[in-house]
Amino acid sequence: MHSQREGILDGTGSHAHHGGDQGPAYPWKLGFGLDSTGNGSSDTIANGTALPQKGGALRWLRNVFRPRGTDSSKPLRSTAYLDGLRGFAAFLVYIHHHELWVHASFVNNESAIFESSWGWGGHFYFATLPFIRQFFTGGHLAVAIFYVISGYVLSAKPLALIQAGDHVRLGDSLASSFFRRWFRLYLPLFGTTLLYVTSWHVFGYWNGACEAKATFGEELWNWYVELKNLSFLFNQGAIWPSFNTHLWSIPLEMRGSMVIFIACLALSRATTRARLLCQVALIYYFIYIVDAYYCALFIAGMLQCDLDLLAAARGSRADNAGGGYFPRFLRRLEPYKTFIYYHFFVIGLWLSGVPAWSSKVEDLRENPGWRWLSYLKPQAVLDFKWFFLFFAANMLVSSIPRIPWLKRFFESRFCQFLGRVSYALYLVHGPILASLGDRIYHAVGFIRQVGDYQKELAPWLNIFPLSKAGPLGLEIAILVPQIILLPFTLWVADVVTRTMDEPAVRFAGWMYRRVLGASAPPPKQEQEEAESVALRRLA
Repeated sequence: MHSQREGILDGTGSHAHHGGDQGPAYPWKLGFGLDSTGNGSSDTIANGTALPQKGGALRWLRNVFRPRGTDSSKPLRSTAYLDGLRGFAAFLVYIHHHELWVHASFVNNESAIFESSWGWGGHFYFATLPFIRQFFTGGHLAVAIFYVISGYVLSAKPLALIQAGDHVRLGDSLASSFFRRWFRLYLPLFGTTLLYVTSWHVFGYWNGACEAKATFGEELWNWYVELKNLSFLFNQGAIWPSFNTHLWSIPLEMRGSMVIFIACLALSRATTRARLLCQVALIYYFIYIVDAYYCALFIAGMLQCDLDLLAAARGSRADNAGGGYFPRFLRRLEPYKTFIYYHFFVIGLWLSGVPAWSSKVEDLRENPGWRWLSYLKPQAVLDFKWFFLFFAANMLVSSIPRIPWLKRFFESRFCQFLGRVSYALYLVHGPILASLGDRIYHAVGFIRQVGDYQKELAPWLNIFPLSKAGPLGLEIAILVPQIILLPFTLWVADVVTRTMDEPAVRFAGWMYRRVLGASAPPPKQEQEEAESVALRRLA
C-alpha cells in the first residue's frame, strides 16, 4: 500500500521522497487511470497515458469515477500506521465540521457545549466526556497530528543520509523536496477550489460558504487574488479563503515543511548529540519564546524520526552497542517502555480533549478538569489549545507504534484507504458540506438560525423530517444523512485523489527532472534509492 504523498496532509510512500514516476514522461501523460501505487491499471494504455482511445472513452470514465480501495496483496511498510493515522485524523476533521454545522447557532448554544469540557455550564453530555469527546470534536487534534507526521516523514530520508554521512545525496534530496513541495500542496488545492467556485455559477445553486459574485469573471478574479496570496510563503494576511475556510492549515503546512528542510540542512554537519539538542532547543523556542506551535509540531516529528532511526541503527548491530550516540537516559528507560507508552497514550488522550470554544485562558479555567492545567500555558502562546495539543499529538504519535493493537488498527484496510485519500478528503469535505450537506440537513429538520439559510433553502426545509432523539451528537437526524453524505464524500475524495492529488505528485517530479536536464536520475533508479535509505532503516 505504497502511498504517493509526503507529509501530514500527505503520505509517507516512496514517491514522497523522490517525486518520481515509473511511467509517463510528460505531464499530459500523467494518466487518471493509475492504481494506488502509481502503476498502470488494466485500463491504462501501455505508454502510461490514460487518455481514451478507440472506443475507450466510457472505459476511461468508468476507471476515473469507479471507487478504488487498497490492495491487500501488497505488504505493509513499517510506517504504514502513519498513513492510517493521517487518514483517521482526516476522518475526525470530517466528523468535527459536520457536528459543529448541525449544532451551530442554535438558541441553546450547542456548539459551545461540544467544544467545552464535560460539566461546563452545568451541561453533562456523553459527547463531551474525556476520552470520548475527541471522536466528536477531534479536528484540532487532527491538524496537530498532521503536522507531527509531516515532520517525521519529510525528515526521514534527509536524516538517514545525515546519519550515513552522505552529504552529497543529502543536498540532492533537499533540493528535490524544496522544489516539489509547493506544487504537491497547492495544485490539488487550486483544482478543487476552482471547480467549487465554478459550480455555483454553472448549476445556479446558493451556497452557504460565501457570497457568490455577480459574474463568473468576478468570481475567477476573486479566486485568483485569494489563492495567489494564500500560496505565498511569506504572506502576512489572512489564511482563510472565503470559499473554503478549512484550508487555513495548508499555508502552515508549507511553512512547517520549509522549517524541516532548513533544519536538516543547517544541522547536517552537527554531531548527533548537538543535532538532537538543537531540535529540542527549536521546539522550546517555537512554543515558549514565540507563538509558532506548528513549527514546534514539525520539529517534534523530526526529533521522533531522528530517535527512531538512531534506535534502529543501534538495534541492527549484533552487539547492540557502539557506533554512534544514542541518549543514555532513553536506553535506561527501555525496559519500561510498555508502561511508559501506555501512559503517554492515556495522557495524550486527556490533553487532546482540551476545550476549544474560546482562546481566552480565563474561559479555560471555567472548564472542569482544566483549571490547574491552564497555568502551564506559556506567555507566548496566544491560543492555549495548541500548547496542549502539541503534547497530546506527540504522545499519541509516539505511542501508537509501541502499542500493538493500536498499530494494527491503523494498519487496517479502512484506515489505509482513508490515508490514501486523506488530503483530498480534507480538501473536499467542506465544499460538500456547504452545498449538498446544507440541503440534506435542512431537509431532515436541522435549520440554521443565521444568515440567509432559511430564506435561500426554504424549498428544502423539513422535506423529510427525522427525529432528533438520541444523545447529543448521535441524533437520528445526524446519523441517517451519513448514509448519503459519508459515502459520497469518500467517493469524491477518491476521485480527486486519482485525478488531482496523485497527478500533482507526478507533475512535480516531472518538472524537477526537466529542470535538472541530463543530470536527472531515471525515475525508477531514483525511487529505488529513496526507498532504500530511510524507510528500510525504520523496518
